[in-house]
Amino acid sequence: MPVANYGTWESPLTSEVLARGNVRYGSLEFDAAGSLYTTELRSLEEGRTAIVRIARDGTREDVLPAPFSARSRVHEYGGRSVLVGRDVLYFTSQADQQLYRMPFGREPQLLTQGTPSTRYAEPIADPKRPRLIAVAERHGEAREPQNFLAQIDLASGAVEPLVSGRAFYAAPAFSPDGSTLAFLCWDHPHMPWDGAELWIAKLSATGSVSQLHRIAGDHTGSALQPTYAPDGTLYFAFEADGYWNLHRLGAKGIERVTTVRSELGAPLWALGATHWAFVDARTVVGIHFERGRARLSRIDVTNGEVKFIADSLPYLGQLAVHGHDVVVATGWSGSGAALVRVSLDDGTQTTLANAHAGLLEDADVSSPEPVEFRTSHGETSFGFFYAPRNQRFTAPSGTLPPLIVVVHGGPTASTSTALSPTVQFFTTRGFALLDVNYRGSSGYGRKYRDRLYGQWGVIDVEDCLAGARYLAEQGRVDGARLLIRGGSAGGYTVLQALQGESVFAAGACHYGISDLEALTRDTHKFESHYDRFLVGPYPERRDLFVARSPIHHVDRIARPVVFFQGLDDKVVPADQTERMAVALRARGVTAEYHGYAGEQHGFRKAETIRHVLETELVFFRKILGLSP
Repeated sequence: MPVANYGTWESPLTSEVLARGNVRYGSLEFDAAGSLYTTELRSLEEGRTAIVRIARDGTREDVLPAPFSARSRVHEYGGRSVLVGRDVLYFTSQADQQLYRMPFGREPQLLTQGTPSTRYAEPIADPKRPRLIAVAERHGEAREPQNFLAQIDLASGAVEPLVSGRAFYAAPAFSPDGSTLAFLCWDHPHMPWDGAELWIAKLSATGSVSQLHRIAGDHTGSALQPTYAPDGTLYFAFEADGYWNLHRLGAKGIERVTTVRSELGAPLWALGATHWAFVDARTVVGIHFERGRARLSRIDVTNGEVKFIADSLPYLGQLAVHGHDVVVATGWSGSGAALVRVSLDDGTQTTLANAHAGLLEDADVSSPEPVEFRTSHGETSFGFFYAPRNQRFTAPSGTLPPLIVVVHGGPTASTSTALSPTVQFFTTRGFALLDVNYRGSSGYGRKYRDRLYGQWGVIDVEDCLAGARYLAEQGRVDGARLLIRGGSAGGYTVLQALQGESVFAAGACHYGISDLEALTRDTHKFESHYDRFLVGPYPERRDLFVARSPIHHVDRIARPVVFFQGLDDKVVPADQTERMAVALRARGVTAEYHGYAGEQHGFRKAETIRHVLETELVFFRKILGLSP
């Protein structure tokens, strides 16, 4: 076996192969016949999101003709954009954000009329009336768009607000008899995971709102995913004792169904995420998130018993149920790289689709190893360690691999055990990686998630530093060759971690925040008050915003940085990244900048993904003096 230095190995996972495998499966929905419909992000088609039908015999069929792409941009992050009806599909078109109707076998037809400035997400069908209800976001001359629940007449396409007056809406759900509509709403300055409220609206015979009642949720505990049982009982996830547990609305008020120290749900970054569903009147199948791991569960709603099943699946995102079969997307909480059908009768698993099939041989795959380490204030932080792995190479005796610390976005999101081609891109080349779930990450309960509030840019950095030092002290990585990479909020943490006498030799900042004040002024509505919790009230605590904005402390950054930025990004505008790179160069610091036309917050096109990975690899190797 050839001997070569860590970080120089030749990998079978090229950037081209990785981009080809960058397919993500999103929302899942069955039709009455048991065919599964899923959205499929395809980097090789310029980032188009297709709609695919998978029949019970496993045959696949594209049902949305190119160049149509089904993607919503409500809240900029979007979410579920497809509704499967009887012999018809409804979807939000990425191009104009309007709802379209597509009878099977025919071309899509524009449904929504006279609303060119309005975006739509989470469409649902009224079981008693010829209309759809959807989350709507109307953009206009005002600084912030107007959000409301819209009713769309199926005959005329006319759009009218049904429920309005709150800053945000999500998760509309009809009772089986069409008499009641449940939904979530919340206001600034809260994010949905901080204070989403569950409301129900009584509907008249014509469908107008006659009564509104708040059921649950406030700043002390948020509600998630209202869902009606077959018997018409309203169920929902609600934070109790710091964890999202299953609850229902009973005759005497709210009743708690489950009592477990894991999360039945995840922060609502993308609309329409389905983390649990009814199998029958007694049984719910769900996804519980616990310490970076996701497990499929079966819940008996009559006694609250929770049983975990199908533990062999690496990570779970969303699910859909038909009969006694459940299909899960294995991947992160917003999408997955594989679709697996699990029989609830005998546990049999059948892979329906796998975007990563054939990317790597098992002997080249680095598996996640959970790690815990002490950090500041005597507390504990978490992560997953990936050792270098490549069956074709070994490193010189007595040497240790360089480490790349990976910082997830959000910041109230999380990393997971899902197979990440990007992680494997580096581990097969001889790098070790630490994927950190710093204090503030979800899946560990509200107390851990809220630990970041008021401390963003401080304790997330401390946890990344503590994790890197821990692995170096354990003799698992070379403490003199530490790197850090992250995107969005993770990119911000990268820039914070490179300041002063940083232990990191270099960093890669993907569409990261550098100016907290500019973010407050310029970012989109959904996150426009998020910094009030993460940093402090603005402008009252402008001192904190300045103190924690990398753009004001370029004199403290001496380590090389490579920047990657989408030029159409509305979450972190490109001018933030450009100003940061220019300021560093003016001080003589190595600062590469790469901007990509047509890319938004996160990269979707194959050519972009290829260029980013190749450029980042070359950059890291150059900084560490590694020659392949």
